[in-house]
Amino acid sequence: MANESNAETKVMRLRYAGGEAFVGESQSGHAMVTSFAHDKLTAPTPMELLLISLGGCTGSDVVGILEKKRQRVTSYEIEVRGVRRDEHPRIYTEIEVVHRFRGHKIDPKAVAHAIELSETKYCSVSAMLAASARLTMRYEITDEENL
Repeated sequence: MANESNAETKVMRLRYAGGEAFVGESQSGHAMVTSFAHDKLTAPTPMELLLISLGGCTGSDVVGILEKKRQRVTSYEIEVRGVRRDEHPRIYTEIEVVHRFRGHKIDPKAVAHAIELSETKYCSVSAMLAASARLTMRYEITDEENL
């Protein structure tokens, strides 16, 4: 494996846990089970974890940016939908990320800008997946003052 100058290398370890499950441990010491059992899923599949990773990556960017913009977000949910092709390898060909916000007078321009920055500049998972899938992001805002 080539190591570019100034490149960061991460090492993950996975242990076979029986059936079609593995326990993965991150370099930071966190563990997670992943499974690919076709008859009975006991944990998220690796492909599901990709979508979860995308949501977590973009979500942390967006939250940080909106906090700096002093937006009053009281609730934030991200829905990630992936469409996989039928033939193997069954990669995602389309991924949609829907950001749902609730709060007080949230500025739609601030939200759009935060999502754009995450998608085009900060979220590494987004950049990787966009290389092989059509990636779209949209948002919905519910103003709690109008409820």
